[in-house]
Amino acid sequence: MVGKNYKTLTLDPKYSPKKSEKYMCVEQKAYFYQLLTAQKEELIQESDSVLNAVRLAEKHETSGVGDETDNSTFEQEIAMNLKLSERNNNLLKKIDTALERLENGTFGYSIVSGEEIGINRMLARPLATVTIEEQEELEKKGL
Repeated sequence: MVGKNYKTLTLDPKYSPKKSEKYMCVEQKAYFYQLLTAQKEELIQESDSVLNAVRLAEKHETSGVGDETDNSTFEQEIAMNLKLSERNNNLLKKIDTALERLENGTFGYSIVSGEEIGINRMLARPLATVTIEEQEELEKKGL
């Protein structure tokens, strides 16, 4: 018997991972795969919109139309959109890393200890890479 593939598994729309299930069973992997790929697609679309907004603001700024206040506003828009774009790119990298971890079977397990991160934490923060206790310890150390 061939195992189910989490990438192609169709889940009930009401499905949510439960503690009673085997940790990171195929259904849970499928759930997180679908969640992460949806977030990735949304970020890619948002990034396109942000870049278009930057291009438009740059075009207005360089067109010579408007006064100093207008130009200042355009510069602020550009800076804000570039920060948003940088944030989105960082988030995309984290999502890609999480998808790689799903692929290699380490998703949901701490990169520090190898322990289960826990389904509740993964539901709250799908990009988590350490247990809550390890996160608290890292924060105490200022890392």
